[in-house]
Amino acid sequence: MTTAVDWDALRDAAVQAAAKAYAPYSGLQVGAAALTDSGEVVVGCNVENGSYGLTLCAECTMAGQLRLSGAQRFVAVACRSGTGQLLMPCGRCRQLLHELGGPDCLLDTPRGVLDMRQVLPDAFEL
Repeated sequence: MTTAVDWDALRDAAVQAAAKAYAPYSGLQVGAAALTDSGEVVVGCNVENGSYGLTLCAECTMAGQLRLSGAQRFVAVACRSGTGQLLMPCGRCRQLLHELGGPDCLLDTPRGVLDMRQVLPDAFEL
């Protein structure tokens, strides 16, 4: 299935999700929004923890929403701060996006929209 990506709407959804973040330690609200293979948009926000290594990234909470929605794959992903600044997923989250979106999953990056092969060329494969 080929689904058209409304990048402006996806970016706006990421900013709206960031507004719901729990970020008392870093102060950086992060939101992620993804178009799924079923055509719906799922979102996530970061949830920090006093044990900083256990913080949930926005992409992680979004992955849970993907599974709960019944969709199978991410098609396109945008990550933004609460002020709308483009943010890149960390390495752990890039791997997560690759596993749940596959190599054709699109990611909004500072270099433009790239697929996961370009963002994470040596991803672990299932």
